[in-house]
Amino acid sequence: MNILPSRSGLFDELFRDFTTPGFFIKPLHGDTLPSQIKLDVNESDSSYTVLAEVPGVAKEDIQVEIDGPQVTIKAEVKQFDSQKDERNLRSERYYGMVSRSFQLPADIDRELASAKYENGVLTLTLPKRRGGAGGTRLPVE
Repeated sequence: MNILPSRSGLFDELFRDFTTPGFFIKPLHGDTLPSQIKLDVNESDSSYTVLAEVPGVAKEDIQVEIDGPQVTIKAEVKQFDSQKDERNLRSERYYGMVSRSFQLPADIDRELASAKYENGVLTLTLPKRRGGAGGTRLPVE
């Protein structure tokens, strides 16, 4: 029946923004920079399909590397915020790199693998293969 919040609850609420990841790189307006690439991985008899969320990144800034069953996705995030009037009072730039590596149960056939980036979602089609040697970089269309 206590209607007043506890003292620790008040401090938790007050400092919540300071303890969230990415607080110090949060833009004044617009989206925050992604801290991790979110994935969906689906398997069929012959291949894997990976959907990776990489919003706000140009396809030229995305790298996909395959080494056997190991897949690494790297993205360079560049965000420009600007307000222009008669005098430029504020201009903000944010740069960063996010990456995600994961291992699939089977080796990937790098020759038949493909990557497509559309509307902030990177779609990888990764055919299964037995064996493999050396890593390779996959071009993003």
